[in-house]
Amino acid sequence: MAQRARPANTCPVPKGILLIIGGAENKGEETAKDKQTPDDFKRLEVLKKLVELTRKDQPVIEMVTTGTSDPKEAFDDYKKTFAKLKIKHVGHIHHYSHKELFEKDEALLERLRQTDVIFFTGGNQLKYTSIYGGTQFLLALKDRYIHDKIVIAGTSAGAMVLSTPMIYAGNDEVQELGGMIKVTTGLEFLKDVCIDTHFVHRGRFVRMAQVVVTNPTCVGMGIEEDTAIVVRNGLDVEVVGTGTVIIIEGFHITESSIDDFTEERPITIRDMKVHILSGGDKYQIPQINPPHV
Repeated sequence: MAQRARPANTCPVPKGILLIIGGAENKGEETAKDKQTPDDFKRLEVLKKLVELTRKDQPVIEMVTTGTSDPKEAFDDYKKTFAKLKIKHVGHIHHYSHKELFEKDEALLERLRQTDVIFFTGGNQLKYTSIYGGTQFLLALKDRYIHDKIVIAGTSAGAMVLSTPMIYAGNDEVQELGGMIKVTTGLEFLKDVCIDTHFVHRGRFVRMAQVVVTNPTCVGMGIEEDTAIVVRNGLDVEVVGTGTVIIIEGFHITESSIDDFTEERPITIRDMKVHILSGGDKYQIPQINPPHV
């Protein structure tokens, strides 16, 4: 008996757009924080790009402050900043526990259906994953990202949580020691991509290299402060802002010492590939894994 042909396993191309910010984005100051201002510096450049991506004069923006310990301050800060851009419709979403989301919240889901932007602020990325993982909130947001022209943005911890894998621990004091970087599953808007923020300012290159060498299928993207990447179609990346984005690829690594991490020695990696991109540069995320749901 002839075998039936297997159906093609294809994934939908997301209609939504991601804006992933390296933290400390300019909020109207005359210079970019902690850096010499380049000649092409533009006040509010990254947040102006956020509004531009909606293609609306008055988009609805929902700020999610669940990752921060001071939600009122974080929300008020962004509301004042968006007022400088003449944006009037800025809502506030904050949750303190996973339990709060057990019951289906129709009012919250309706807000998700009506908004043009969901913006995750900084703070603690584990709060985002532990509170929103497996909830109707996250399912509804992913559904909109796939099927609608929504913009999903995040800064600092709120940017790191948008990818998988997601770094949640391992600072500059231990990043050179093999096996000392802690990684978990993020919210998975980008699969096989690891996002790190404040990348140049806090010297996080080696910790990202550890993530890539432990899983060479994964691409590492380190984003400088006041800098962001726009991701269209789930794959097409464009850099905006005053700094750089460092992309680390491990597809052709020939040698590493990561499997000998018990000795607490500095890590060795050979033939890792690095790209350094700045404003206007583009990059396409490689598809190494076959499409999967």
